[in-house]
Amino acid sequence: MPPFESGDLLHITRAASVQFSRPFHFRLIRVLADRVTYDGWAWIEGYELDARGEAVARRELFVQPSGLRMLSRHPAGGRRQR
Repeated sequence: MPPFESGDLLHITRAASVQFSRPFHFRLIRVLADRVTYDGWAWIEGYELDARGEAVARRELFVQPSGLRMLSRHPAGGRRQR
């Protein structure tokens, strides 16, 4: 898996998996590295975000990391200021 870190903002599209019919933004909590997967695939955990950047659902996704697009790095451990 590329060096994604907790707090990173990712763009999830069909390039990550055919299950994603519509693109969305995803704030990464962690890579679930302890799960056995097929070569080139990974489990990730995080929050699906709405158009305002607010979390709408906590999800675990089975993805091809090569299909994930990094939008921004975000330091973990703190809440966003409003």
